Parts: sequence; structure tokens; C-alpha cells
Amino acid sequence: MAQTTQHTLDRTDKRILAVLAEDGRISWRDLADRIGLSLTPTLRRARRLEEEGFIIGYSARFDETRLGAAISVFVSVTLERQAEDALDIFVSHISRVPEVMSCHLMSGGSDFLLRVVAPDLAAYEAFMSGVLTRIPGVARIQSSFAMKPIIRRVVPPLGAL
Repeated sequence: MAQTTQHTLDRTDKRILAVLAEDGRISWRDLADRIGLSLTPTLRRARRLEEEGFIIGYSARFDETRLGAAISVFVSVTLERQAEDALDIFVSHISRVPEVMSCHLMSGGSDFLLRVVAPDLAAYEAFMSGVLTRIPGVARIQSSFAMKPIIRRVVPPLGAL
């Protein structure tokens, strides 16, 4: 992706982002109609938003439960030490684990916060004992099981930006 000089998002840019967040498969013509511009300026703006890194890709959202990921677990991981090489080792290992849906470097009491999906408790236990506890440098793991999702947003609040 070519990084160019970024501009401030105007109302039309934010509308493009909001419509694409709602329906990433919308046709360019329908997008233009929804935001009230003709096709050419809509395409020009969407391409600029891609080039400037505001849009980093397009993807489908899936129902994790229907795909067999019945449980979602938030896992706080604390490393034995927080040196750069220890962090890099953890990231290198955890990046290859498909059950990990997200991984965040944290401040505060733990070093990383993961969101892990599994079909059931036994599968999560297997993940813990077979994967997570075997990563070099892991000192402590704390798991919190999500009861049900309440909000799942895919775009930050554009009006506040």
C-alpha cells in the first residue's frame, strides 16, 4: 500500500467508510448512490482512502458459533520478563496459532491480552496445555470466559474523528 500525504476525513469520506463497514460487498454504483455522489468521484475518494491506509482491506464477517467456535475466551498473559526479545518470541509463536483471534500488547498487570476461540472447554484446555503453556517465557495465564457478545463493532466511531 502506497502511503501518501494524509488528509483530514471530511463528512463524505466518513460516509464512505460507514457504508463500507456496513456492507463491504456493495457495488461502486450503489455506494455512490448511498453517499450522494456520482461514480467517478466516489471511486476517486475510495481509492484515496485505500492509498492513505484508512481502508486496509475488505473481508467477510463470520458467525463463529456456526463455524464451531462455541466459546470465546479472553486470556491475559504475563511473561517472565518484558525484554524486547522475550516479547518477540511470544509474538512469533502466538501469531501462528489459528485459535487466537486477536492479540494486544498491554500496559498494566499483564503483557498481552488474547481473544481465543474454541469449540468447547476440552478444546480450550488442550490449547492451554498444548500451545500456550509451551511458549517460552510465559509466566502466568489468566482466562476469562465470555458469556455472550453484546457489541461487536468493526469500525471506530467516525463521528468523533
